[in-house]
Amino acid sequence: MTNTRLPPPLYNAYGRYVQQKFGGRVHKVSVHAGFTCPNRDGTAGRGGCTYCNIVSFTPESARPKYSVSDQIQSGIAFLKKRFAAEKFIVYFQPYSNTYAPVDHLERLFRDALQHPEVVGLAIGTRPDCVDDEKFEMLARLAQETHVNLEFGLESIYDETLRLINRGHDFACTETAIRRAQDFGLPVTAHVILGFPNETLEHWLAMAEAINALSIDILKIHNLHIVKHTELARQYQQQPFHVFSYDEWVDLVIRFLERLAPEIIIERLYGDAPRDLLIAPRWYLSRAEIIQGIENEMRRRATHQGRLLKTAAPQQTLAAQEI
Repeated sequence: MTNTRLPPPLYNAYGRYVQQKFGGRVHKVSVHAGFTCPNRDGTAGRGGCTYCNIVSFTPESARPKYSVSDQIQSGIAFLKKRFAAEKFIVYFQPYSNTYAPVDHLERLFRDALQHPEVVGLAIGTRPDCVDDEKFEMLARLAQETHVNLEFGLESIYDETLRLINRGHDFACTETAIRRAQDFGLPVTAHVILGFPNETLEHWLAMAEAINALSIDILKIHNLHIVKHTELARQYQQQPFHVFSYDEWVDLVIRFLERLAPEIIIERLYGDAPRDLLIAPRWYLSRAEIIQGIENEMRRRATHQGRLLKTAAPQQTLAAQEI
């Protein structure tokens, strides 16, 4: 009998992961729970991140004028009709969703789990908005249901974090991720490739740094510029390069080739509504973008982790420099 080995998957897709974990079609329901961020309210700065306009990534149903329960109900109804979704993860998305006392957070998260079709929580936050008390609460919840903690990593370079007004350094991110892992919490990180002070060399080095963090899930976003942000003002005053679609396909493939194959990939690009998006304007559907990336990976006969170095660096990753 001939022993034929199947080729590795192109990348470790999030959709496949949730289908295997939960069975059926699983979708995220975004909700706005009325939080803010410490780099908005003066604790760590003012104005927020230079690229952030929450309207650009938050559905109409996820607005603070509606209760979280109502947002969940309307979101589920929409996703059932649009995608025939069967199970749902409540995604606390806008701003920093652990930026409150722990008792308030636990009530909020437990209330969100009351809907019978909700199978878990995804909680987006900043690394400077967590502590051991909050990790302990989330770890208790994780013994009862699916809980994923999502950190905005954005960049490993402190100069970039300063320029985009994050209000913390990379050492803060690394510490928060390590501590969450100490409590057994699955961690998602999202990164943005394309900040104008960075180069190809920096972006590819980020893949190796992310490997060393041993995160579970990664969202990879190309830098995109949306209206009503400080980044938009900077871009209009002094335009800088943003990726064309072909450039992005090339970069994201090269990034994936250096990324550990066990890391689950939830996003391969970032986007915004056309009425808010300034650049880049690819005029492609989500399916066309993903299909283009996958087709090019097949053409190159490559896959996630193909160029992975066998010995990832074990030392601290903090204080990366440009």
